[in-house]
Order: sequence, then C-alpha cells, then structure tokens
Amino acid sequence: MSERIERLLKLIHQEGYTGLALNPGPSLVYLTRLHFHLMERPTVALFTDTGAAGIILPALEGAKLTNLPLAMEVFTFEDDPAAWGSAFQEAFIALGLNRGRIAVEPTRLRVLELRYLEGAGKDVQFVDGSALLASLRMCKDAAEIKKMRQAAIIAQKALLETLKDVKVGMSEREIASKLIIQLYKAGSDTELPFQPIVSSGPNSANPHALPSERRLQQGDLLLIDWGAGVDGYFSDITRVFTVGKVDPELLKIGDIVLAANQAGRDSGGAGLLASAVDLAARAVIEAAGYGAYFTHRTGHGLGMEGHEAPYIYAENGRILEEGMTFTVEPGIYLPGRGGVRIEDDVVVTEDGLESLTDLPRQVLPLESFHKGDL
Repeated sequence: MSERIERLLKLIHQEGYTGLALNPGPSLVYLTRLHFHLMERPTVALFTDTGAAGIILPALEGAKLTNLPLAMEVFTFEDDPAAWGSAFQEAFIALGLNRGRIAVEPTRLRVLELRYLEGAGKDVQFVDGSALLASLRMCKDAAEIKKMRQAAIIAQKALLETLKDVKVGMSEREIASKLIIQLYKAGSDTELPFQPIVSSGPNSANPHALPSERRLQQGDLLLIDWGAGVDGYFSDITRVFTVGKVDPELLKIGDIVLAANQAGRDSGGAGLLASAVDLAARAVIEAAGYGAYFTHRTGHGLGMEGHEAPYIYAENGRILEEGMTFTVEPGIYLPGRGGVRIEDDVVVTEDGLESLTDLPRQVLPLESFHKGDL
C-alpha cells in the first residue's frame, strides 16, 4: 500500500491537484483495501497533496477500519441526513482541502457525494481524475497478473464443465445459470466481472445480448462471453460454438475472426501504440469484406474492473507499457443470422503480448465437448 500511495502522491503533484476524492469502487480498494457498497449514505475517501488522508463514512461502517494499511483520519456521521454535511466540512478543514483542484473519478462519483463535496469545498474545483487513476492502475505487478491468470484458468475450467451438459432445447438463461454455478464451483469470487452473455442463433449478432428464453437449435452459433474473479481481479473471455450443421458463411466469418484475433495478439508489445492492435485486427476483417460488420473497438483494459484503461481502438495513441492488461476481441456480426467474437486476455511484455487465456480459439462443434475430445 505504501508504494501505491507514494505513486499516487507523485501523480497528484504532477497534475497540480490538491487532492483526490474517491467513493466506493476498485480505485478505493486498490489504495486502501477497503470494500464498501454504494448505498443511500455517502462514503468518500480523501487523499491530499501533503500526504494526509481521511475517510468520511457512516458510523455503522466503522468496524471496517480496524486493520487499515495506512493512516487515515476518520470522520463519521449518524443516520440523520441533516448532519452528514458537517462531517464533510470537518474533513475538509482538518485535511486542509479548501483550495485548488481536487480530482474525482467521474465513472464512479455520484451526484449524492458530489453535492456534499461541493458544499464542504466551496472554493474548490472538482475535476476529472480519470487520467491520474489510469496511470496509477494500468500497469499491473506480478501479483496482480498472477490473480488475473488464475481468474482465466477458473473461467476456462467452468466453461468446459458447463459445455458437457449443454444440449439442443436448453434456453440461453439455463446455460448462463449453469455457467455461473460452475464459476463458483471452480473457485471464482462471488463478484463476477459481469453476468455471462449467452446468445444463440440470430441473438449472437448482438454483441451485448442478454440471455433470453430462446432455446438452442440445430444450425445455431452459440456465443458465450464470461469471466471469473480472483481476489478482485477479473478475466473476460469469449468463445463460439456450432450446433449441428451451420450456414457455411457463419463458419467463414469464424475463420476470419480467428485470424483477426491472432493478428491483434501479434501486433502489440511494450513501446508500440494501442492503436496498432486494433488496426491489425480490423485490417483482416476489412480485407475479407466484412469491415461494416465489426462494430466495436478491438479491446479494453482489464483488471479490477471488467472495462478499464487502456482502450484498444484505432485512434488511441497511447504507448503500451509492460504490465498493461487488456482484451483482444474482434468480431463479425451478421444481423438476423449470427455473430462470432473471439476474445482473449493479454499482458504487455517486452517481447509482445502474452495471452493469459489458452482455451481453443477456433469455432468448434458443441458436440465435441460432449465426447471429451478436448
């Protein structure tokens, strides 16, 4: 924790901020190991450019502070909302935060917390701290990568167990529920990166389809996008399977996406641009004439969140650094017919991109998993 706080202080000074305000979420866990859920009562941690830190929280949550890995002043409040603002004002005065610019996390901070912060820091400007937090968390250390590798192993094991029982006539929801059970049996955290996407037939042409009551039929593609968690770090994988004899064009796009996935994984490494990964994968699909059917970026960062920096898209000029982790997930989606996405998790190394996922990537017959061929 001390090394992370030191890096945070350095970034705060570099950006010219007077502090950082965080409400519950991965960034707060990263810096403090404190887990809170968002509720109707506000919880905010404050980190200052002087090295002082504090936390404002409901009195009932005080027991979570017993083994704090860093020194923090504690400001609690009781149940009467009329008194909550006083705790924020007390914290700002004690920490010397009535000045300058305080960074916040816009994808996490709610209007609830922002209004209390604004009330306590009337002369403070609250600004987007996304770049600071991305710099803090993007490059994973060996311990973090080990957790992500284990999350990939658990996810892959869970899918293989699930596929043994997947048959024609099962609904997408049934398959998703079986997969969730297998994820927990295999050792995943209870918090998953997202609820599994299980989409079949024409539904697989929707990249973010929700599992429905549609039942698996002969001739379908079956797309499964899922992940596991280990000590707060996630995996995120997509594989596609055929059910019986499918349209030859659907097999064709499977081969194209497989080649695009390989091209993307071959095109990254320390010192190269994030855009290079996207452009390499996209070039394969465009050359095959399906560019209009690849409707999203090639990947997104992965770690304590299912989606975090760096993002892998054609215009991103960010230079990749060792320890960055992200997905490579090109896809082709033919409306009303079916879609293929092949997604792997990778870590940037000096020599290129190392894949944390190794489940066979080609589009395979569902039946082969019933026979124990793999």
